[in-house]
Parts: sequence; C-alpha cells; structure tokens
Amino acid sequence: MTAMRPGSEPSIRHYLEHPRGGPTVLRIVLGTQLRRLRESRGISREAAGDAIRGSHAKISRLELGRVGFKERDVSDLLTLYGVVDDEQRADFLALARQANAPGWWNQYGDVLPGWFETHIGLEEAASVIRTYEAQFVPGLLQTEEYARAVVRLGHPRSSPRDIERRVDLRMERQKLLQGQVGPRLWAVMDEASLRRPLGDAKMMRAQFERLLEAAQLPNVTLQVATFAIGGLAAAGGPITILRFQEPDLPDIVYLEQLTSALYLDKQDDVDNYLAVLDRLCAEALSPRQTLVFLKELIEQTG
Repeated sequence: MTAMRPGSEPSIRHYLEHPRGGPTVLRIVLGTQLRRLRESRGISREAAGDAIRGSHAKISRLELGRVGFKERDVSDLLTLYGVVDDEQRADFLALARQANAPGWWNQYGDVLPGWFETHIGLEEAASVIRTYEAQFVPGLLQTEEYARAVVRLGHPRSSPRDIERRVDLRMERQKLLQGQVGPRLWAVMDEASLRRPLGDAKMMRAQFERLLEAAQLPNVTLQVATFAIGGLAAAGGPITILRFQEPDLPDIVYLEQLTSALYLDKQDDVDNYLAVLDRLCAEALSPRQTLVFLKELIEQTG
C-alpha cells in the first residue's frame, strides 16, 4: 500500500460514520489500525499475542482481517498499546462490533464457501473492479439463465435447490452495479468466453444483449480480446483486481480456482498483475469496437 503522511489516515470514527463494504472490509480496517498502534509502540506480535492469551499467528490473522474480533481482545490490545482515552477506546470497540456483524450474504451461508465470502465483502467496498475472464462472461454481468448453466458446470453434484441458491446469490451481487455509489467495472473478456455456447441460441442472444446494455452504462467498460491477437499474457486463468478509495485498503488481486482462491496484496504482485491487465486492455478491442462486436454476435444468434 502506498505510504501516507503520519496523521493522514482516516480515523476510526470515519469508518463508523461512513461504513462501506460490510464486515469484511471493517475487519481489515480494524486490523490495520491495530497493527499501526503495535508497530508505533515497538511491540512484537509475540508480546501482543501473550496479552490476549494467544499466539503471534493469531495477532497476524487479526491484523490481516482474516478473523473476527473479540471485544475483550481489542480492549486488552488497546491497553497494551497505551490507548487510554475513553472515547477512542469506545470507537475501536464499536468498530469491532460492526466488523463482527453478518453481511447480507450470510443468508447464503449454506452454499457460500468462506474463501468466496471474502471476495463478496471486498467487492462491496471496491471503487474499481478490473477483471479478465477466459471462459465465461463475468459473474456480475451474467443473465440468470446463463448463470444457472455456469453454476451447474461448476457444481455438477449439487441439488436443484442449491443450484438455485447459488444463482440467487449471483443475482444479488449484481445489484452492486446499480447503486449510486457502486464501483466502476472494467472487464476484458476472451473471445472464447463468448463463442462457447452454454445453452441454445436464444439464451446466448439474451446474454449478448445483456452485455450490450451493460457496456453502455457509465460505470461499465467492456473489451473483447479476440482470437486475432494470438497468445495472451493472462492465459493461465481469470484475474480480478479490486481497488478501494479507503487508504487503509491496498489493491487486492483475486485469483479464483476450482475450490479455493488466492488473495494477493503485496505491491510487487499487484504491479505484475496490473501490467498484465494493462497489456490486455491495450491489445483487446476498444470499448467502441466491442459494441460493434457484440451487435454482430446478436445478429449471428438471431
């Protein structure tokens, strides 16, 4: 994350008054604030772990926002770090309570793996989502019927009820782009993701029409990486990079796999993937050319 001048970071009160992104983001924010306090006092993770009857590994997980916070632990850490002001302590504890609150997606806990729950929380808070898709239309732009076909492919042993629950979750995620403070979505789709039929011509035509509508939204930019450009730097799989307005949150690279995902936030990693996406955007059809391409697809499936 880019270094900031001392004192330029938003206060805990700022996040209490302007929550965005739900508990996932608040956990990261709270962990970052506690890490800064610890480091400013020259206290080791081992000593902090002892103060909460835990280990240095637990402190690491807390500071990364990977787990929920017990108010007692937060209180003990604040005492260790010399935070004695009652109002400041109250703000930290209030943020801990908000960070432990369930997000809207918890209602889908029966079909939502923990590794993807993190992504939804980050997605909610992102100001920009850049993505490259090699096989499928991006989930945030799929029609319900297309999404159902994709979910069935990925979960062949799931019951019809679970399939519908997963589709409902995807449709709920899409509401993110309709909000007044929603993120900007910049997606590059491999031509293969559009040529691969996941259903009949009617279903695919509806999906292309959905993409054409989305491409004309002010907060959506679409590009197609055609077969004509040959090999792609991102041929290994899909890439998503999430960027946030909050300075406490670094850019995060999300790499989804079949049954898990990687989240990368080290600057070198992020820079490498940003370079890949920049190259893809430079080689792909321009947004204007992509509109023409989508219209041609619609005519071909008519």
